[in-house]
Amino acid sequence: MAHKAPDRTDMKILDVLQQDARITNQALAERVALSPSACLARVRALETRGLIRAYRAHVAVDRIRSVTIVLAQVSFKQHALEEFTEFDRRILRMPEVVEACRVSGAYDYLLRVIVNDVHHWKDIARLLLGGDYGVEKIVSHFLMDEVKPFTGYPLTSS
Repeated sequence: MAHKAPDRTDMKILDVLQQDARITNQALAERVALSPSACLARVRALETRGLIRAYRAHVAVDRIRSVTIVLAQVSFKQHALEEFTEFDRRILRMPEVVEACRVSGAYDYLLRVIVNDVHHWKDIARLLLGGDYGVEKIVSHFLMDEVKPFTGYPLTSS
C-alpha cells in the first residue's frame, strides 16, 4: 500500500525532531502550529509509515573510553550477490561495525568501525580479508576529528 507524501506540516515535524528528538509533544505542537493531540497523531502516523525510524542519543563515546574510529573502504574481487550477502551477514554480527553502506564507485562498501586501537583494527581487517566473502582490498582511514558530525538530513531541496 502506497503512503501519501509528507505534507508541509509533516516536514516541519520531521525537521524539528531531527534537531531535538527529546522535545515535548507540547513544545513540538507549538513549533509546528498544531494542537498537542493533532501533533501526536501526526508523529505516530510518521512512525507507522516508517518516516521516523528511531530516536537516538548522540553519545560521545570517546569521553567514555579510549577508542579509534576507522572508516574502511572495502573492495571485492568480483561483484557476486552471494558474496555481498555473506559479507552483509558477517558485518551485521560484528558490534565493532557501527555503520555499513554498500556504495558505487571505486570500492564496494564504506564501513565505520569502532575499535580499541590499531591492533584491534588489524585483527578485524584480517578477519574480513580472510573470510570467504571475496574481499580483495581494505583501505583504512583513521578518524582524526569530526568536523561536521551528522545532525540530520536536509528535508527539502534548495
